[in-house]
Amino acid sequence: MDTDRIKSLIEAGLPGARAEVSGADGVHFEATVLADQFAGKLPLARHRMVYATLGELMGGEIHALALTTLTSEEAARR
Repeated sequence: MDTDRIKSLIEAGLPGARAEVSGADGVHFEATVLADQFAGKLPLARHRMVYATLGELMGGEIHALALTTLTSEEAARR
């Protein structure tokens, strides 16, 4: 699994989202995902939205994915 494929899957599954994905070993990854669809949602719900874009890859080809999920408004305040 590579970071570009994960980025593409997340962005395709959450239209308008922007994702930055890193991970050097091919099974453990970190992603920051900016999506206005996250507005009003708790972190767990946001993470589930991202995991849904990756489907069966989670727990298989993707062993672990550490997430930071933000709306564009939240990102601007950082």
